[in-house]
Amino acid sequence: MAQVLISGGSGLIGKALCEKLQAKGYDVAILSRSKKNNTPFKTYLWDPTNNQIDPEAIASSDYIIHLAGANIAEKKWTPLRKQFILDSRVQSAKLIFNEVRKQKKELKAFISASAIGYYGAITSDKVFTEEDTFADDFLGRTCKKWEQAAEQFQTLNIRTTILRTGLVLDKQGGALSKMSIPIKLGLGSSIGNGKQYLPWIHIDDLCGLYIKAIEDNQMKGVFNAVAPDFQTNKSFTQTLAKTLNKPFFLPNIPEFVLKLVLGEMSVLLLEGSRVSADKLIENSFVFKFPNLESALKDLLK
Repeated sequence: MAQVLISGGSGLIGKALCEKLQAKGYDVAILSRSKKNNTPFKTYLWDPTNNQIDPEAIASSDYIIHLAGANIAEKKWTPLRKQFILDSRVQSAKLIFNEVRKQKKELKAFISASAIGYYGAITSDKVFTEEDTFADDFLGRTCKKWEQAAEQFQTLNIRTTILRTGLVLDKQGGALSKMSIPIKLGLGSSIGNGKQYLPWIHIDDLCGLYIKAIEDNQMKGVFNAVAPDFQTNKSFTQTLAKTLNKPFFLPNIPEFVLKLVLGEMSVLLLEGSRVSADKLIENSFVFKFPNLESALKDLLK
């Protein structure tokens, strides 16, 4: 079976994807800064900061999935942090590209994550599709440069797929567990005006999408990796509270509180757009969890 190399294989998405690929019979390997990462998968060392990568990682791979990137919500967005967020995505992709080009490696596909932040931090009733241009703000510019780094592989005649991902729902951690804490304590409420949209996707559907990107030779270009179910912050939180059998009655958390605590990063919670999944559906992708209620019931049962 083909070997799939994954950068960011120790992250939330990477761990789930590695397991599902292995279950399907793929030979899975990950790129890591250290071999002491408690993973059962083959590990190759790399250090994007110092432009170092084990050549064998590329030589032995048929497909590469690029998930590496610093968590954008982990720390406040200082100028230094912003640069680190950008470099962790772009420089790592360039390192892989340069090694592929150096070896003249004929990959079957290069598949990269991106994010719906491409469309910017705005709240609007407009439905964004893959044809829309990037927003001229930090999130939009970061995603644009991230995608440009991935698009370099097209110059080597390598099929390239980019997945602009929304909020990933997973029971092992991530945003869902954090969002559930106040609700379980009976403190559930909307954020800001609650009207900002929250594009999301179940982890199983996202992994299925990456697997389709491997196996479907016609799948190339950019796709919005979101469920076909528009939810606002308010409707999402209400559904989460209902699934947990908890009340939802407290007043909204004011915008100024989040701006005071989080600074510029507060846009992640206060803004959000409607993002279309139509292109995925047109390309015959079938969602296991097309609506939020079914997704939450599966993850929180």
